[in-house]
Amino acid sequence: MKREQGLQLIEETRIIAIVRGVEKQHVPGLAQALLDGGIKVMEITLNTPGAAEMIELLQRQFGEQMYIGAGTVLDMDDARAALAAGASYLVTPNTDEEVIRYAAEQGAPIYPGAMTPSEIVRAWKTGASAVKIFPGASLGIGYLKELQGPLSHIPMVAVGGVNEENIGEFLRIGCHAVGIGGSLVNLKEIAAGNYSWVRDKAARLAAGARSSRN
Repeated sequence: MKREQGLQLIEETRIIAIVRGVEKQHVPGLAQALLDGGIKVMEITLNTPGAAEMIELLQRQFGEQMYIGAGTVLDMDDARAALAAGASYLVTPNTDEEVIRYAAEQGAPIYPGAMTPSEIVRAWKTGASAVKIFPGASLGIGYLKELQGPLSHIPMVAVGGVNEENIGEFLRIGCHAVGIGGSLVNLKEIAAGNYSWVRDKAARLAAGARSSRN
């Protein structure tokens, strides 16, 4: 999927599914369940065994329908490996200016992790496509809301603590998008082949995201 199409998908759906610890054999079924539920953007974290192979597989099977990226990109070695595997975008838990600049040079959108206002501004000025506020669950929605005052010009992605009940609130206060991991990509249900569980959860989250526009 081309960069412009992928960025448009994030604008439309506003949800990034974070895939961590899923076995390779379950990845196609998981991707189809997310797609059927209305979530078309997903990242495979690099600390998932076989992450590079999963990204390559997903790009072959779902690359025209979904925006596939790499998460938990910690340094330049990770960034290079992720892009070599075919990741369309990068997500990091930290603010590494070298990685941000590299992604920008390669034309790959990057969502670096940041916590403080200083980190957020630095990541944005270095070339971030949007800034991932992490750890969101610990900081809370109130913190994100306060950031919107002086920093509303910087698109932010909330990661941690987002669920069906509060996704609309996260988006209404000004978050560009949200990242959702274990509460959506439930390892127990996936290991049991219960992809319909993921599909239904994805559909509820997607509905919550849509309602935030009203």
